[in-house]
Amino acid sequence: MATGLSHLKIEDDHERHSGAAAKVYETSLRVRYAETDQMGVVYHSNYIVWFEVGRVEMLRELGFHYREMEKQDGTHIAVVEARCRFKSPALYDDLLTIRTRLLNVRESLLHFGYEVVRSRDGTLLAEGETVHLVVDEQFKRIRLPEKYLQPFLQAAGKNLQGPETPAARDSVAN
Repeated sequence: MATGLSHLKIEDDHERHSGAAAKVYETSLRVRYAETDQMGVVYHSNYIVWFEVGRVEMLRELGFHYREMEKQDGTHIAVVEARCRFKSPALYDDLLTIRTRLLNVRESLLHFGYEVVRSRDGTLLAEGETVHLVVDEQFKRIRLPEKYLQPFLQAAGKNLQGPETPAARDSVAN
């Protein structure tokens, strides 16, 4: 896994994506030699690993750890779909910024979006998405516990009314 994680920064996403109030969570890492091929270009599968780094750091910024979700609540967020579009190569020793945001939140489904950017010049290197199903230890689909649902909804810029209100149910369902 990449080393050199630095501070996590939250930005308001209003300026980048009109109409979306989702927050963008950023973390930094440096490309290690082991993540590259003989030409010093990052091997493609590392981007999916970096998406995970961004996602896990985002959860920490939201106030909990993925390990907590698993151990304390028996809640797992299993990847059911992953997509990555490569724009420009990352190279050995590049300092990268991983931007992570929640694109959609449902009771038992999470949809994350990512951008991998070279920090020194802002070049977009890759963008992608992952979709996660919320499951228990037996891999049965479950609802996301309320203590996680509300921070996820807030991060996605969704309506934060109580779960019993129709507006909140519609926000989670859409």
